[in-house]
Amino acid sequence: MSSTNTAPSTHFGYEQVPEDEKAARVRAVFESVAPRYDLMNDLMSAGLHRAWKAFTIAVSGVRPGDRVLDVASGTGDLARAFARRVGPQGQVIMSDINGAMLRAGRDRLIDAGMLVPAVLCDAEKLPFADAEFDLVSVAFGLRNMTHKDRALQELQRVLKPGGKLLVLEFSRPWQPLRPLYDLYSFQVLPRLGKLVAGDAQSYQYLAESIRMHPDQETLAGMMRQAGFGHVDWYNLTAGIVALHVGQKY
Repeated sequence: MSSTNTAPSTHFGYEQVPEDEKAARVRAVFESVAPRYDLMNDLMSAGLHRAWKAFTIAVSGVRPGDRVLDVASGTGDLARAFARRVGPQGQVIMSDINGAMLRAGRDRLIDAGMLVPAVLCDAEKLPFADAEFDLVSVAFGLRNMTHKDRALQELQRVLKPGGKLLVLEFSRPWQPLRPLYDLYSFQVLPRLGKLVAGDAQSYQYLAESIRMHPDQETLAGMMRQAGFGHVDWYNLTAGIVALHVGQKY
């Protein structure tokens, strides 16, 4: 009898793809949507993403002089707010695996008069020393990572003891809301993406990737497994989005 080795696979939305292809496919999605990313965020969330991010900043407890790493920084909303909080004595570093998104974020911050270091890197293999940051944040990026467990371990590694990880991500809404939420996600959102960004397929992936992401309790368990001693979460907008807060002991 002979056996064949099957390459490990993972999900890209609802599609199963080889693990070593996912990052490139996610990169292509965000290269496509980068030029209209901020406009689409406003339209598809009715502006609520701004309130979700403001809540994240408020919960962070970031103080002047802190060092902050914003992973999957995208167009830099959190990085810009953190930079204002840490002041000239602190430092914020933006990172993203996607060059187009990182350039868009860096340019936005430059336009706002802020010079924030931007590092092109994979969250599963961060190029930073152990215990380097007081706070690490990742907003709407964890669900796109191939090995979420590895990424969480890396985010824990670069935090100082007592530091916090903030994960802002789409999650499982309350049960009565789900039929309407599914209708919006799979019927309205791709059409909006085609109309505004000229790309329905990427927003179909967005809807699918949200469904494949761990729910609130499961993600909290993964964070504990990654070494966070205390994990809380906050449901926002009926659980459509959740903010998870993990503290490194």
